[in-house]
Amino acid sequence: MTAEVISGTKVSEEIRAELVEKVKNVKAKGVTPGLAVILVGEDPASVSYVTGKAKAAEEIGVFEETFRMPASTTEAALLAKIADLNKDPKFHGILVQLPIPKHIDEKKVINAIDPAKDVDAFHPVNVGKMLIGEPDFMPATPSGIVELLMRSGNDPSGKHVVICGRSNIVGKPIMAMLVQKVKGGNATVTVTHTGTKDLASFTRQADILIAATGIPQMIKADMVKPGVVVIDVGVNRIEDKTKKSGFRLVGDVDFDAIKEKAKAITPVPGGVGPMTITMLMVSTVKAAERAAAARK
Repeated sequence: MTAEVISGTKVSEEIRAELVEKVKNVKAKGVTPGLAVILVGEDPASVSYVTGKAKAAEEIGVFEETFRMPASTTEAALLAKIADLNKDPKFHGILVQLPIPKHIDEKKVINAIDPAKDVDAFHPVNVGKMLIGEPDFMPATPSGIVELLMRSGNDPSGKHVVICGRSNIVGKPIMAMLVQKVKGGNATVTVTHTGTKDLASFTRQADILIAATGIPQMIKADMVKPGVVVIDVGVNRIEDKTKKSGFRLVGDVDFDAIKEKAKAITPVPGGVGPMTITMLMVSTVKAAERAAAARK
């Protein structure tokens, strides 16, 4: 048995096509969806992510503006910029690209964003609403995971989902989303982490395994049962002298071995990655739709 490969690239394209129509509809009501992105410093990965967000916004018709600030920017200056954007009606979504320079308190920055414009869903208000099942926005990567499962015919309802990793960006929010009694949820969820003893005894129970450990190819074939659905969130560089770059990208699971045992699996790259920016656009358009409805 060779697993079906769940293409995040394909699913992302489907969702973006749907967003194009939603943007047309909201513009017809006199509102152009607007996204403000703040980039502090020139971290190469962050610059790449921000460029990708700008490209996606343009593709679906969202107005996007990137505010570039030097790495020497003070905490007060960044908070002041956020305060200005909170009041600016042309922006329905605001995000600060993380990580930010260490002299700035990340928690203060996240808390400064108006929860109604927090399309990353990192603000404690939005985290709390998600936890009690009354979300305004969903965090991008976890909501992308749910879309991948649902659109590939792998509804998590009634399934045992094992999550490897407990980060605030992936592990905890996907746990909170999948446990809800809603479409795309209703799963039995186990969360494993660095304190888990005998990890394989848990991963072998999974109907759906979500790997978000940050450790290259950590999950091996003998750690999963036949017919498992695997969502690999990891993006890791490992040395590969056959490549011109000298490295290649791999996930947190041993893809080549596990695909011979699994029912379905996401690739790296081309799996969860493309979904993250797309789901950010979903939240931005949703915020704009609310603004349009409020004008009536």
